[in-house]
Amino acid sequence: MARRTTAPPPEDFEERIVDIDVSSEMRTSYLEYAYSVIYQRALPDARDGLKPVQRRILYSMSEMGLRPDRGHVKCSRVVGDVMGKLHPHGDSAIYDALVRLAQPFSMRLPLVDGHGNFGSPDDLPAAMRYTEARLAPAAMLMVESLDEDTVDFKPNYDGQETEPAVMPSAFPNLLVNGTSGIAVGMATNMAPHNLAEVVAAARHLIKKPDATLDELMRFVPGPDLPTGGSIIGLQGVRDAYESGRGTFRMRAKCAVEQITPRRKGIVVTELPYNVGPERVVTKIRELVTSKKLQGIADLKDLTDRHKGLRLVIEIKNGFIPEAVLEELYRLTPMEETFGINNVALVDGEPRTLGLREMLQVYVDHRLEVVRRRTEFRRRKREERLHLVDGLVIALLNIDEVIQVIRSSDDSSQARTRLMDVFSLSEIQASYILDTPLRRLTRYDKLELDREKQTLTEEIAALSEILSSETKLRQVVSGELSDVAKKYATPRRTVLLEAPGVTRTAAISLQVADDPCLALLSSTGLLARTADATPLPGEGDRAAHDVLVSVVRTSVRGEVGVVTSLGRLIRVQVVDLPTLPPAANPPSLSGGHPVSEYVSLQPDEKVVGLGSLDPDGPGLALGTAQGVVKRVVPDYPANRDDFEVIALKDGDHVVGAVELVSEAHDLVFISSDAQLLRFPASLVRPQGRPAGGMAGIRLDDGSRVIWFGVVDPDRPAQVVTIAGSSTALPGTQVGGGKVADYADFPAKGRATGGVRAQRFLKGEDELLLAWAGPAPAKAVSAVGKPVPLPEELGRRDGSGVRLTHTIGAIGGAIASDPTSLPTTSTSTTGSEPDEDDEEE
Repeated sequence: MARRTTAPPPEDFEERIVDIDVSSEMRTSYLEYAYSVIYQRALPDARDGLKPVQRRILYSMSEMGLRPDRGHVKCSRVVGDVMGKLHPHGDSAIYDALVRLAQPFSMRLPLVDGHGNFGSPDDLPAAMRYTEARLAPAAMLMVESLDEDTVDFKPNYDGQETEPAVMPSAFPNLLVNGTSGIAVGMATNMAPHNLAEVVAAARHLIKKPDATLDELMRFVPGPDLPTGGSIIGLQGVRDAYESGRGTFRMRAKCAVEQITPRRKGIVVTELPYNVGPERVVTKIRELVTSKKLQGIADLKDLTDRHKGLRLVIEIKNGFIPEAVLEELYRLTPMEETFGINNVALVDGEPRTLGLREMLQVYVDHRLEVVRRRTEFRRRKREERLHLVDGLVIALLNIDEVIQVIRSSDDSSQARTRLMDVFSLSEIQASYILDTPLRRLTRYDKLELDREKQTLTEEIAALSEILSSETKLRQVVSGELSDVAKKYATPRRTVLLEAPGVTRTAAISLQVADDPCLALLSSTGLLARTADATPLPGEGDRAAHDVLVSVVRTSVRGEVGVVTSLGRLIRVQVVDLPTLPPAANPPSLSGGHPVSEYVSLQPDEKVVGLGSLDPDGPGLALGTAQGVVKRVVPDYPANRDDFEVIALKDGDHVVGAVELVSEAHDLVFISSDAQLLRFPASLVRPQGRPAGGMAGIRLDDGSRVIWFGVVDPDRPAQVVTIAGSSTALPGTQVGGGKVADYADFPAKGRATGGVRAQRFLKGEDELLLAWAGPAPAKAVSAVGKPVPLPEELGRRDGSGVRLTHTIGAIGGAIASDPTSLPTTSTSTTGSEPDEDDEEE
């Protein structure tokens, strides 16, 4: 078994250790790393506007034959070819650069035609194994004439391949597509521009080499971003064009539109450069949740592949959309700042360039490319003309040529004898020997003569270009013009010298938090008044609808919608439509259905409104089983939906009103025509989880059909309508009675009350009841006015047969600001008929 041994170190081992200075070594290594990042990765060349990885991608795809008229190939194949031959870095860096070249929202003129998911401003692209690519038509302008000695080639990283040091670049790619990159100690950030504008400026500089910046800015007034939008403030743009550094503000393109019949909205169709819709949506939702942004009711992202970007921001009623838009610009990425830092490599050195310098570098490069291309083409035509001259000599002396060839021992001797006999060059003699005999005909002689004439003319034209600087500039300018005609697109970004609405003016556009009244009608319409002046209650008996609830609040405040299941749902007052100042209540025809503001269960109904002011009077609730409750206004601030009473099984709320004063009466009216009134001071306030206390004692089979609050110091009336419990709801007219509220004596809480109407034959329950400020008004189920009988002197008398079915009853709105109307009831049969237990 072999045994391993360790050879002793050589005697001079210690002498091979070199002492170096650590700081010097670190400095040298860092500088080498910085040099590599600056020149080989991060900064573009000012001539073609490409970073090394981008240039290698385009060159490799060109060598692979991935032209626009060919099929797409897997991006992984392109990345592998680039990494294996030219770019000794990771595949992720190569693929990221490839993806950006194909993104229309990143490049003003994409250079790669991508097939598949190449990402969005918010999302990453799919993996390279899933996507495909080929060169875009514009990329052919970058690589054309590479085989005509237009640019220098250099060895690749291992010396086995060559790559172009710069692309011919038939258009100013650096300005058109812009770029960004972070090197060591420096960075670059260039904005994209419009191709037609940049070409026009370059052509002007070609024609007038001493053109000033102001002259060039007549052609290039500012960047043209791929995503459109607006640029606000052009002074920063001019600073960047002059010194190479500057900033400007980008804004989204928005329009105020009528989103729904009752609401306007802001429609965003273009966003700032490098800003995606998901980023905007997320930011807006954060601001709305944190209460830092008001006035937004809903936000929808309707962006799709066919219609493009479309964000719909629904604005609450009462907010000025323009003011909300200014806040969106201030608080969200809908307005962003772009910092221009035009750093690029010029003659191998990083330089900060202004607009004129960038155009000058490109023009000089393009002049050199065209000059080298012209020299190459003239040289090729001269070489061809030299061969044609030899063929013409051979055709004119065809017999002698054949004789010389036949009498020669080999091709080398034939070549030498042809050169000696006909004074040909070696190239001409070799070409003649390689030419098939079928080409040496009389017809080919005519073709050769025409070709010789064409070559002579082309050589003369090319020589003219090379001999005249003016002619060379004309050629470059003409080619740029052709590029602009074929590939130019209209400007997408609007340039604005200053914002259309200043922030100071926008503040005045915000909705004022003026006092107002929130109104709920018997037909389920919500609205608000223009101010808090109580609405008149006299006159205009033909007015549409009657009021169920009136709550004093402010425009930017909140009110609670109370439902039959004991829920309270927050509603923003500013969302409610505003009634015109001349509206004479109880007309609420300009209101909107409550269903547009709250979502109700199938068996749930709205019974009233309540204030959410913690210092307010609080709610008073009455249920079908005779329970009464005063709710302490300690409502949770972070919830939009919560319970205000714990209901027993089978019970439901029949009335919910604001209790303005404890001196007011709480009133119950039951289905068996019993009315109970007692002071509100007899009911102590309870917290939200409480279930209330006994309000009225009910007989078996009866239930509460109306509950409300009445001011005993003001004229009030009681309206009752009796009918049969066996009839279908809404099919019987019934017998109605109007009585003076003062005729009903006050009794204690939890008692049975007094009779409010005597039933006639065929009547066994109350269909409808109401008590409130006089005079009472009645409407049908659709809100049409219905006449009521004259007031009866007896509180327990019988009713008078009505002529029309009554759906709801309401009363006058008090002129005293401290006294507001209570509630009315709904149509017959609107409440479930249940056998409630006595409290």
